[in-house]
Amino acid sequence: MNILLIGSGGREHALAWKLLQSPLLSHLYIAPGNAGTAGTGTNLNIPVNDFHAIKTAVLTYDINLVVVGPEDPLVHGIHDFFLSDPDLSPVPVIGPVRKAAQLEGSKDFAKQFMLRHGIPTAKYKTFTKNTLEEGIAFLKTQKPPYVLKADGLAAGKGVILCQALDEAINELNAMLTTSRFGDAAKKVVVEEFLHGTELSVFVLTDGITYKILPEAKDYKKIGPSDTGLNTGGMGSFSPVPFADNLFMKKVESRIIQPTIQGLQSEQIDYLGFIFFGLINVGGEPFVIEYNCRLGDPETESVIPRVQNDLVALLLATARRQLKNETIYTDPRPVATVMLVSKGYPGKYEKGKIISGESQVTGSFLFHAGTTTHPETGHTLTNGGRVMAITTIANSLKEALEISYKNAGKITFEGKYLRKDIGFDVC
Repeated sequence: MNILLIGSGGREHALAWKLLQSPLLSHLYIAPGNAGTAGTGTNLNIPVNDFHAIKTAVLTYDINLVVVGPEDPLVHGIHDFFLSDPDLSPVPVIGPVRKAAQLEGSKDFAKQFMLRHGIPTAKYKTFTKNTLEEGIAFLKTQKPPYVLKADGLAAGKGVILCQALDEAINELNAMLTTSRFGDAAKKVVVEEFLHGTELSVFVLTDGITYKILPEAKDYKKIGPSDTGLNTGGMGSFSPVPFADNLFMKKVESRIIQPTIQGLQSEQIDYLGFIFFGLINVGGEPFVIEYNCRLGDPETESVIPRVQNDLVALLLATARRQLKNETIYTDPRPVATVMLVSKGYPGKYEKGKIISGESQVTGSFLFHAGTTTHPETGHTLTNGGRVMAITTIANSLKEALEISYKNAGKITFEGKYLRKDIGFDVC
């Protein structure tokens, strides 16, 4: 069968790598893809939100299944677009419809959903430009640190953590009145800060039942010891040491099951992956956020541990037969280190030549922000996060050591990486 994978990041390269292993796959197309995905199939120069061009590709290349990697096309209704088009409606899409994708597309929607269904999460209130003064008054009732979240999509950078009240007030004012995050901050969620350790849990659901995939821990801050600005993610590993059977039973009974049941009770059809951004507070799980897709760079650590045929899993999901599947997991740890461009998550330059890939041994290289020079064939940087180095080993410490050793072999002007991924557990 022919599959179209939508996206261009490290998550998509990891998915492409896994899809390619299936005997059920005839040909893989990736839109738009990157320099790495070009080695797994055919890249199509189509933006992820150009639904009409995607339709043309689906019909031209006889696509039998569409897998949506990033959140943006899901929140903008790509699945709805397929369902409403007679030519496209027979083609299954792995990824939720627009209403379901609001679990990520609107933090206020997600918070209200959690409250309705008794899902543990931090206390919060939501404010707009018209209720700014009420927001400032609410901040004054909270204890530091102060958590401010843009309601909409902000490429993983819409969360502000402030230690001082004056700083929090200034940030709230900037988000609501100066378009710091554009339309994403037309609403701002001010949230109670929870002290604990974060982790990511992933579920694949066909809207009826669900299967839990391996969990992971990622590192959002740009600087060592979790300092500096938020990024899309600087590294990850799986499994997570504290996510033992007791903790995961709490996650399933208190969070996953109520989420699936809540979607069903509200007649919200959800087909695809759900990302649960969780925090462990004294052994009790709380939801920080939902995402309507797999995380990045967690996917680069999670997918290599999944031993199933991914195409078969996705087909079972599309056919509403996921109950018949069992997830098989490699018990060995996986560690991922992300290489990024100088200046990220702020301004950075593109077009830097990448070298050293052929020298890497014992790790997978999952491209993120890369492209290929049309004349020289050189691999070039093309984004803030450039490349993920992922290693499977007998221990997390060993996996990290190998990933870091190989990270040193990859070179490009302005390369930066966090050198302490796993610092809090190793």
